[in-house]
Amino acid sequence: MSIIVRRPLLGGLAALAAPAARLHAQAPAPVPAQTPGGAAAANELRIGALFPFSGGLALLGDESFRGLELAVEERNGAGGLLGRPIRLVKGDATGADQAIAELRRLQGVERVALAFGTFASHLAFAATQVAELAGLAYFELGAIADPITERGFRNLFRLCPRASDFARTSVAAIPDLLAGAWSTPANVLRIAVLHEDGLYGQTVGGFQESQLQARGLNQVTRLGYPARSVELSAVLARLRAVGADVVLHTGYQNDILLFYRGMKEAGWRPRMVIGAGAGYSMTDTARSIGPEFDGTLDVDFTPFAVKDQLAPGVQGVAELYRKRYGSEPRSGHSLAGYVGARLVLDALQRAGSLERERIRAALLATDVAEGSTATGWGARFDEKGQNLRARPLLAQWQGGRLVTVGPAEAAVAPLRPVMGGTG
Repeated sequence: MSIIVRRPLLGGLAALAAPAARLHAQAPAPVPAQTPGGAAAANELRIGALFPFSGGLALLGDESFRGLELAVEERNGAGGLLGRPIRLVKGDATGADQAIAELRRLQGVERVALAFGTFASHLAFAATQVAELAGLAYFELGAIADPITERGFRNLFRLCPRASDFARTSVAAIPDLLAGAWSTPANVLRIAVLHEDGLYGQTVGGFQESQLQARGLNQVTRLGYPARSVELSAVLARLRAVGADVVLHTGYQNDILLFYRGMKEAGWRPRMVIGAGAGYSMTDTARSIGPEFDGTLDVDFTPFAVKDQLAPGVQGVAELYRKRYGSEPRSGHSLAGYVGARLVLDALQRAGSLERERIRAALLATDVAEGSTATGWGARFDEKGQNLRARPLLAQWQGGRLVTVGPAEAAVAPLRPVMGGTG
């Protein structure tokens, strides 16, 4: 397996504070977000939902979709959008080429009026290019690579934070929290940047490297690896050789499983791993790895375990999720998708039309304060379509549960400066 070092980055409304469960209980019986077979209602509004529903990213794709589905069902229960019931039409994107093909199918054969997606940055980057050329409004709920919104598109809006926000928060945790907890000067700690070598990993890793340099911290290596790797022995050998105290890792679920399995087999681990969302978000990841995952830090979308004062209504969304799907949420991706979709649907209702310029004007006029939604995010978009009031939080796996540990106003538990339950 090759190790790639220092690869360049790939180029290129009402507030929602009311608990969702209460809103849902007051609404009339919902129109289904997806109608099974048969003729659709003549006036239904068809909306595309482009996510990886199969393949290696299916769990995170489906979890992201569930948030959108909850928001649409809630909107249908309140009478639909612009007086029309919404029907979600799924597109399965497992790779960039399929994302392009599925977006074209949704826009052409399925005649969707707009689209939501996609969670994964390489999928979003490809699909949004096609949407822009077709003049189709596209709302990104979970892909974080900065280049997605750096291309001057007029029909693209992103609701979630960016990779640069994730990098800033992950690097800040080292001098602000870990160094003090370990009674070690921050500039003495040996820090490694590790990432999958796609748009997501390269973007986060590049910004982490910049942040480490800006803060005068001791970066000892930056390593990239193919996302479809089947083993990471060369990466682990390098991390061990440089004596990494902290590893900043950006990867998907399979990468993370390989990484932790390799550390266990090698009998070595750093003092701390700080993940960047994605596979680090999932309860399935924690369950698969076991006790060795406990203590791992994760910069992420707002987890469900967050202080209610910062994220009003979060427990209402969790209850809505449990009633709808019969299980606990698998990650905060469903929460982010729900809040983001609600913000968009509210803006579309205010627009009074699905005409492109009226949609854009309504989104740009959106002004929702931070701390007034179930993620704690607000909404204010720049001319590139990026939400400037969305930020990631610092979380930690404690006892098989991802809990918010920073900042203080969001934290529900103190940070534990150890991994795997030992020092």
